[in-house]
Amino acid sequence: MDMLWSGWGDPAAATPLPDTVVGLLHDLLGVTPRTTGPVTLDRITVPATPLDTATREALLAAVGGDPAHVRTDAETRIRHTRGKSTPDLLRIRDGEVDDLPAAVVLPAGHDEVLAVLRACADHGLAAVPFGGGTSVVGGLAPVRHGAFVALDLRRMDGLLAVDPVSRTATLQAGLRAPHAEALLAGHGFTLGHFPQSYEWATIGGFAATRSSGQASAGYGRFDDMVLGLTLATPEGTVETGRAPRSAAGPDLRQLLLGSEGAFGVITSVTVRVRPVPRARVYDGWRFPTFRQGADALRRLAQDGPRPTVLRLSDETETLVGLAQPDAIGSGAAHQNAGCLAVVGFEGTEEDTSHRRDTATAVLREAGGEPLGEEPGRRWAHGRYSAPYLRDALLDAGAFAETLETAAFWSRLPELYAAVRDALTTTLTDAGTPPLVMCHVSHVYENGASLYFTVVSARGDDPLAHWSRAKHAANDAILAAGGTITHHHGVGTDHRDWYVREAGDLAIDALRAVKRRLDPAGVLNPGVLLPAD
Repeated sequence: MDMLWSGWGDPAAATPLPDTVVGLLHDLLGVTPRTTGPVTLDRITVPATPLDTATREALLAAVGGDPAHVRTDAETRIRHTRGKSTPDLLRIRDGEVDDLPAAVVLPAGHDEVLAVLRACADHGLAAVPFGGGTSVVGGLAPVRHGAFVALDLRRMDGLLAVDPVSRTATLQAGLRAPHAEALLAGHGFTLGHFPQSYEWATIGGFAATRSSGQASAGYGRFDDMVLGLTLATPEGTVETGRAPRSAAGPDLRQLLLGSEGAFGVITSVTVRVRPVPRARVYDGWRFPTFRQGADALRRLAQDGPRPTVLRLSDETETLVGLAQPDAIGSGAAHQNAGCLAVVGFEGTEEDTSHRRDTATAVLREAGGEPLGEEPGRRWAHGRYSAPYLRDALLDAGAFAETLETAAFWSRLPELYAAVRDALTTTLTDAGTPPLVMCHVSHVYENGASLYFTVVSARGDDPLAHWSRAKHAANDAILAAGGTITHHHGVGTDHRDWYVREAGDLAIDALRAVKRRLDPAGVLNPGVLLPAD
C-alpha cells in the first residue's frame, strides 16, 4: 500500500494524542487546536502534466510501452510530491503542490532505469529516484528550471541472489525493508537494519542516504553492510564490489553510498547478512544525568561488550516519555526520573546471555540502575511509532520536528549544549518557546550521534519560525565540531552546510564526478550538491 499522502505511514495505525497530553501542550507551550483541518486530497488543484507527446512516448518506450507505468493522474503525482519532513507535511496539508512531478515512471529493472534516464537527458527532464518517500531533508524536491519525473522503483523488489557460504545477498533497490527481511528470513538470514523508517523505506534509499538502523551498535550502519552496488546513470552503468575488501584504488562504493540520486540511480546492492538471532532481550537502565549515561555508553562502545541496541534519552525526553512513544500519557513512560537507557542484545542464547551479564556489571559500575525488561519491551513495541506521534502533534495544533548530528566523544557535551541553546533561543525569540529533547541513538568506538526532537506552539508562521531555528541549529552543529547529518542525509535542507563542512575543493571534485556521470544535469538537481 501507499503511505498516507498527508502524513506518515498507514492511516489505520495513527492515533490521536490523549486528552492529558493535549492539555499539557496547552499549559506548557501555549498550543491551541487549529480551527480548520488540512485540505482533503480531492480539493487540491493539480495542473495538467507539462509533458509533450514526444517526451511521454519516449518515457513509455523506456518502460515497455505500458501506460500503467507512466502515470500522470493527479493523485499519483500528489503522492510523489516531496517527502515527510514537518515542513513538507505542512505545505501538502495546505494544498501546496509547486514541487509536483510531471509524471511518475515505474521501471521494472536496471535496463529500464537506464532507458528512462537517457530519455530524460534527451528531453530535458530531471529525474528524482523515489523509494519509500520517507526523506525528511528535502531529498525529493529538486532545484530545477523545468519539469521532472519521479522514478518510482517499487516494481524492482526482488531478492536476486543469496550466497549462504559467503553470507551475502543481492537485493533490488525498490525492495521495502519488511519484505527484504521476510525474504531473507526464508534463508535463515537477517540484515539487522531497523531504522525508524523501517516499515516504509527501501533498500535503495538506505544505500543512497547512508542509513543507520536502531540496532547499529550490533549490526552496523547500512553503508557498513554494502559490499557492492549497481548504479544506472545517463552515461551507462557503474558496478562495484568484486570482493569484501580491495586495494584496487579508492573504494567507489563509498563515493556512491550517500550520493542521494545525484550521481545515478542505485538499482541493486549486495549486502552482508547475518543469521536470524535466536534470542532478543532489551533492558532498561536509569542514569542520574545525561553526561553520566553517555560515559557509560562510551565504556561499552570502546571496551565492550558491545550491545546490539544502545540508546540513551536525556532528562527531558525521559520525563516526557518519548523513549517509549506508546506509553506517552499512560503514566508509565515518565515514572522514572533521570535518564533512560535501552540496552539490547541479539544473537545466540549463549552469546546474548554472556554479553548481557558482562554489560550489566559495566553499567552498574558506571552508576546505572537496572529497571528490568519492561522499559525495553515498551521501546521495542513502539520503536516505529514516533513519526505517527509527530503527525498527532501536528493534528493537535503543535509544531514538531527532528534533527540529528554526530561528533567525537570529547566534543559531544559541547555539541549537545550548543544545539539545545540554538533551538531554544531562536524559537523563544519567535514567540514559540519549545520543548527540546535529545537522545544518543548510535554509538561508535570514537563517538556517537545526537537526535533532537523539538515541540512548540505552531505560531503565526511555523515554516519561517522553523527555518530560522533550523539554520541556527545547523550553524551551531558546525561550530561545535559536529557533522551536519548522521543518518537523515543532506537533501536540500543540509546542502549549504554540507558544502561548508566538506570545503570548496572537495565539492568541486564531486561536481566533476557528477558532470561525467550526468552531463545533462538531470539527476536530482540541487540535492546534495548546489545546482550549477
